[in-house]
Amino acid sequence: MRVLVTGAAGFIGSQVADLLVAQGHQVVCLDALLPQAHGSVLPDWFRRHDPVVGDVRDPHLLDGLLTGVDAVCHQAAMVGHGLDPSDAPDYVSHNDYGTAVLLAAMHRTGVSRLVLASSMVVYGEGRYTCARHGVVRPAPRREADVAAGRYDPTCPTCAGALTSALVPEDAPLEPRSTYAASKLAQEHLAAAWSRQTGAGVWALRYHNVYGPRMPRDTPYAGVASIFRSALAGGRPPRVYEDGLQRRDFVHVSDVARANVLALTAAAPDGLVPVNVCSGQPHTVGDLATALAAAMDGPAPVVVGGARAADVRHVVADPGRARELLGYTAQVSFVDGVTAFATDPLREPAVVSA
Repeated sequence: MRVLVTGAAGFIGSQVADLLVAQGHQVVCLDALLPQAHGSVLPDWFRRHDPVVGDVRDPHLLDGLLTGVDAVCHQAAMVGHGLDPSDAPDYVSHNDYGTAVLLAAMHRTGVSRLVLASSMVVYGEGRYTCARHGVVRPAPRREADVAAGRYDPTCPTCAGALTSALVPEDAPLEPRSTYAASKLAQEHLAAAWSRQTGAGVWALRYHNVYGPRMPRDTPYAGVASIFRSALAGGRPPRVYEDGLQRRDFVHVSDVARANVLALTAAAPDGLVPVNVCSGQPHTVGDLATALAAAMDGPAPVVVGGARAADVRHVVADPGRARELLGYTAQVSFVDGVTAFATDPLREPAVVSA
């Protein structure tokens, strides 16, 4: 199979490209090398695939690259919470307009297999149950509650305590940041393309991905990278809220494998979202503590507060990925975080914190 991988110099895209080649497939690698994620030097893992440095928003470039391609693995995106609302045009341009240009080029060239990198951020808050009212969408967290250290959301009907549950793919979608809104828009665009063309799309909703080649020292980096940079500098990881917010941390090698499984599986009917997770929920505090221990660094410091786009708990239901793609994570939390303490990371991006 010949696969166009967009964002192929990136944290996840590069791992997908490597795994495809290792399994005997051909790859066409494209990346714009956005300064928010990349340093000034082309990464070795990108060079090895005879890459094309270019923009997914360039329709003429795409027409040439898609010739002879069997499938597209669309990883290219501007990622992260963003700095402030002034980032919105860039997110929409790179993530949404870029996806629209790609889908149009796929239609022109007759390529009908797509695996789309989506994200858990489309859910907003995770799934919650109330003892009296069953599954509910929690009431918004109030600034006064956060300031007082009351971080858990409450039932919108009775204001009672809620229990965090696993989020299935059919949960309501409520993006809380510009990035999240752009990822949901990508899904909508791909779903419309699928309905118009009859093509199938796997939309892989990544949960908290970490591992080698993760970008560092950028305001767009993930929490594992931020914690590691602090520890490498002799500083304790700073943990927001009380550290008990639950996430699903999934190793990048498992995410790459999920992509290859989706690329080689039978095409679905329409767009089918799939959680890509470890199935082993942990708290953000667990991550900080485990990484500090692995790096023999200072213990985490819980600082309270919360960022505007943060949610309390998002833990994934892994059932659909197992059933439809035969995917089950292989890297345990302890093994993955221990390795992450010394994993090679991407050189600092041009944009620095």
